[in-house]
Amino acid sequence: MASCKNTILLLEPFYTGSHRQLMDLLHAEIPGSSLVTMTGKKWHWRARTGALYLSQTIPRSHCFRTLFASSVLNLAELIALRPDLSPLKKVLYFHENQLTYPVQAHKQRPERDFQYGYNQIMSCLVANQVLFNSEFNKTSFLANIKSFFKLMPDHHPSGLADQISPKCHVLNYPIVFPETVPEVNNVGSATGDVTSNMLCASQNKEDCVKHAHISGTKRLKKDDSPLHIVWPHRWEHDKNPESFFQAMLQLQAAGCDFQLSVIGDQYSEVPAIFEEASSQLKDKIRYWGFQKTRGEYFRVLHEADVVVSTANHEFFGVAMLEAVHCGCYPLVPNRLVYPEIFPDENIYNTDNQLFKRLRDFCKNPSMLRRKEIKINTNRYSWASLRAQFLEILEPPTTPAATADTSRNGHLAENADINASNV
Repeated sequence: MASCKNTILLLEPFYTGSHRQLMDLLHAEIPGSSLVTMTGKKWHWRARTGALYLSQTIPRSHCFRTLFASSVLNLAELIALRPDLSPLKKVLYFHENQLTYPVQAHKQRPERDFQYGYNQIMSCLVANQVLFNSEFNKTSFLANIKSFFKLMPDHHPSGLADQISPKCHVLNYPIVFPETVPEVNNVGSATGDVTSNMLCASQNKEDCVKHAHISGTKRLKKDDSPLHIVWPHRWEHDKNPESFFQAMLQLQAAGCDFQLSVIGDQYSEVPAIFEEASSQLKDKIRYWGFQKTRGEYFRVLHEADVVVSTANHEFFGVAMLEAVHCGCYPLVPNRLVYPEIFPDENIYNTDNQLFKRLRDFCKNPSMLRRKEIKINTNRYSWASLRAQFLEILEPPTTPAATADTSRNGHLAENADINASNV
């Protein structure tokens, strides 16, 4: 029998965005891992049915010792369908939790879908270790388990938080920050028609851009250029774009001179506010829409002065930390995970406070560019967190399962499966 090479099974039923970045990073950096994924679309269907599909797709192998999956996966269902995976060390990673995820208020009957939170709780009961990307994510999940089950008409379970809590730990999301970023002195401008302004950071700037090694939050903007505000979040309701664009329209009405870049992932259903804002703010727009490459994305962040969040949902905030690393001064609301990461000077309490802070920055952008950003982004880097991930994913010393062959009798080795057609 051949020796085992792949002992770590990485599972991601929602293979896109930060979920994909994490799995790709672990797969590339951790020896002996197999990656099995499903395409990152229709999140709700992945959460409902991903376990069934993966149970038929995961190779059968006597070699696996550790299973690592995001909390989108219903781990309890998977283990029931594939009992050969039960002896593995099972690690669950929470990018977000469904007990506190905001419901869509614009729907006719906004209410929380019980099934998603229930799946996550059941998965925690089956897992050996449960990891959260922030303390806020962990505490909000555990604190809401009891009240969550009050949605049931009767026969409420008890003591689940006490049962799950000892398994829970905080392990921040590991960000791969750019080693080099463009040295940009506000190359280009916001003049011209809105169509050209909405293009991604374009190749025609390549000759104007140099690359220089930076550590953290180095800024290289011209003091006489208008304030450049960036919004790098998903174009979805939980990021509260309405409050952000309200502030932008207030700045415009007040006669403030600024440039605006709205980037980030877009899905099939985009809130109507984005189309409205692109028309109302067309003279302010510098970049608009998803950036096609990571290099273009980081270039926009490096050109910007201020990065803003108005989110109603955030359990970590990768985009905010990426922007800070590229030199953007952050403004975040006093809620969710933000007070855990950002100092008081970067926090606002009301939408009106956000407007006033931005208005003051517009009046004197050179002063803002001289402000120190008191956030050490390196603590959230892969380089800083790598050892912790390696320790957690290290296979147990004792065999996790007896040899289990597939239907054709062959042991599965070196199997990476990307279900791109599902």
